[in-house]
Amino acid sequence: MPITITTLVENTAGVPTLYGEWGQSLLVEADGLKVLFDTGPSRHVIDNAQKLGVDLSTIDKIVISHGHYDHTGGLKDVLALVQGSGKRPEGIEIIAHPDIFAPKHFYIKDFVEKHIGIPFQREELEALGARFNLSRAPVKLSENMLTTGEVEITVDFEKIDKDLHVKEGGAQVRDKLADDLGIIIKNDQGLVILLGCGHRGIVNTLLHAQKVTGIKEIYAVIGGTHLISADKEQLQSTIDAVRRFNIKKLGASHCTGLKSAAILAHEFEGVFFFNSAGTKTVL
Repeated sequence: MPITITTLVENTAGVPTLYGEWGQSLLVEADGLKVLFDTGPSRHVIDNAQKLGVDLSTIDKIVISHGHYDHTGGLKDVLALVQGSGKRPEGIEIIAHPDIFAPKHFYIKDFVEKHIGIPFQREELEALGARFNLSRAPVKLSENMLTTGEVEITVDFEKIDKDLHVKEGGAQVRDKLADDLGIIIKNDQGLVILLGCGHRGIVNTLLHAQKVTGIKEIYAVIGGTHLISADKEQLQSTIDAVRRFNIKKLGASHCTGLKSAAILAHEFEGVFFFNSAGTKTVL
């Protein structure tokens, strides 16, 4: 089964004239479907798509990895584009976790508090044709594609960022990022796993994907790995664990961080690639 993944938004631009901005958006074409995985932080997802010859008005579904602005900020513009095209009068399904609308904040005590959640109300998105399918369990997108659902945490060296919080009853509480999910594609060569930010951990996500599908072979992993704030010990534990999966393609991006990405490029020579905006991966 042919699989094409086009990176529309990422921190860096790998093609001239494209916008690079903090966030991520991937267009997944597989099983006869076009699935938009996240929308980046702004309407530049549309600008970059147009420059790459991609018509976002023809997408079939949208999957949101988690409720942070850098993965959802372009959602309203994408919905307006789809609605304005008249190609989906019934609206478009958006698959995500129930927590995507939680009041998420970046918070360092006595220093700064910043809202980093989805910048729209659910009602205004539904007015533009959004049909939300919010589920903690995996959701089947097609015969060979599904979301991970809520990723189970099974290894202890992958830590969720301590500065990410949600507001509950006026108080700041550590965000467990339960809404952090990915996409799994079953392929003859093994699983292809797409990560939004990997807040629950790349290793936890890969183990969870194996458990959900019953398939051990993992062919490719593409997306954010949230190793930007990993200390030396966590990064080394991650490298050791990922190596055991015998992955053939590793396209890290966004919140991996340049330093961690450079180390991964060295450790996984011939397997690793920088997944910048404009990167097109055919599997």
